[in-house]
Formats: sequence, structure tokens, C-alpha cells
Amino acid sequence: MNKLTHLDDKGAAHMVDVGGKRETARLAVAEGRIRMNAEALDAIMAGATAKGDALATARIAGIMAAKKTGDLIPLCHPLGLESVTVEFEREDDAIRVVASASLTGKTGVEMEAMTAAGIALLTLYDMGKAIDRAMVIGGVRLLSKTGGKSGEWNAED
Repeated sequence: MNKLTHLDDKGAAHMVDVGGKRETARLAVAEGRIRMNAEALDAIMAGATAKGDALATARIAGIMAAKKTGDLIPLCHPLGLESVTVEFEREDDAIRVVASASLTGKTGVEMEAMTAAGIALLTLYDMGKAIDRAMVIGGVRLLSKTGGKSGEWNAED
């Protein structure tokens, strides 16, 4: 895993050929957080922003984004995802987003899970910015992945 897989022998970017790989069940889980003031946090959690139910809108946005990852990130393969979930957890001064993506296929779904988390967070910002423009999005990262020849991987806390 020391070689950058999206660069050929001459250093040029290319899409990885997955034609010879075998299909395996693959799952990736990602997270991120959006910090905000108490008024925005209460409004978002209650579904009471001026734009409506922010959590429902962010969930749909995250799922839609995961399905479009191959269109958004130049060298990602377009994938037929079998499942995408986007969940929210209230924290003291933030909302934690946890997104997962899965399929049975020849390439992983890490980028799809992280895209889902990132777009869900941006949607929460959009839905709550009338209350708190100083919200801060951060910590988008891969938590775990399974499947493929590299097997299972889990982030260290």
C-alpha cells in the first residue's frame, strides 16, 4: 500500500483497472462533525429551521451525494451502491454525522461514505446558517472499511 494507485509508472493520473479483481462484500463507515451555537443546535434537532427539517434534508443529500461520488471525484469508479445510511447524533455543541456505504463489488466504497458524510454536513450548514454563520465543519474521516484484498481496517481513536 505504499504506491499511489491512481498514478501510472510515469506519474500520470489514471483510473485504476479493477477488471481482474474479484467481487467481495464491501462496507465503509465515515464520520464528521458540525459545531454550532446552542440556538442553531436546538433548531436543527427540533426540525425547526426556516428551511424546514434539516436532518431529513441532510440525510437525503448525503445519500444522493454517495450515489454521485463517481461524478464528483475524477478517478472514482461509478458504483451501483446497495445501501447508504446517514445518521445523526447530538453532542454538547455539535452534530456528529455517521455515514455508511456498501455493495458487493470490485472496488471499495470509502469515498462514497466520506462524500455522504461531507455533503450531509454541508447541508446542515446550509439549513442552519440563518441562525449561526460561524458553524464549523470538521473531522471528516474514514472510521472503518471491510472487504477487498486488504480486508478490514479500523481508524485509531
